[in-house]
Amino acid sequence: MSDPMKVLVFDIWGDYAHFRKFYTTTSPLTFSFPPPPTIAGILGAIYGTAKETNQYLKMFCGDGSWITVRIVQPIKKVRMGLNLVDTKKGWKPKVRTQIRTEFVKAPHYRIYFSHQDKQILNDIAASIKGHKTVYTLSLGLSELLANFKYIGEFNGVIKNDGEWVDIITPITEENLTPNGIMVEAGKKYIKEKIPIKMTPKRIVEKYDEVIFEPNGKTIKAMVKCYCQLDNGENITFFWDLLSSRNTS
Repeated sequence: MSDPMKVLVFDIWGDYAHFRKFYTTTSPLTFSFPPPPTIAGILGAIYGTAKETNQYLKMFCGDGSWITVRIVQPIKKVRMGLNLVDTKKGWKPKVRTQIRTEFVKAPHYRIYFSHQDKQILNDIAASIKGHKTVYTLSLGLSELLANFKYIGEFNGVIKNDGEWVDIITPITEENLTPNGIMVEAGKKYIKEKIPIKMTPKRIVEKYDEVIFEPNGKTIKAMVKCYCQLDNGENITFFWDLLSSRNTS
């Protein structure tokens, strides 16, 4: 167990979301929730990191920063046709291709964020409280605009007590102990492989399988490490707290 950590919590939602799965081509599919590099982009848009250098990936998707997400609205997916226009040789409105694309309908997520630089954390919290961003927020595609709301700032205690706990966020397979999921009636369990860490050159350094409940219910699990907030919620971040957090 380490010293308490401060965790900023805010909601983000919209009409539709699309977080493209890396292995789809002709008919793009979407992840059920924003993976860590996308969440880092949302934080970068709030904070105002330079888009040209992808600095947000270094600031919010690596050591010294911790992020995770909760599904607030049950996941519902729909498919719609998008008209794509070829602009490589100039604007040609008649030259277009319709692509069937999968979207999350009425997405609503709760983002949990902590950073070892308290000034960065405080600046982002102040922006969210004031409903201000440097760049417009979206949910995966620039056309899918998002709204957001400050929820609060909580103290979190890092635990690795080997007990069964109800986790409200997705759980990485790496963080699970052997047979660490207790299957309960009335709940669904989905596993997806998502990108975890991405460099500023947009190269994915790490993928992992994550397990989540698509209706936003908790998962009773035994994990190697989790964070218990003083509002009673138990969350797991997308990467290891114990090895990456400077507790000196």
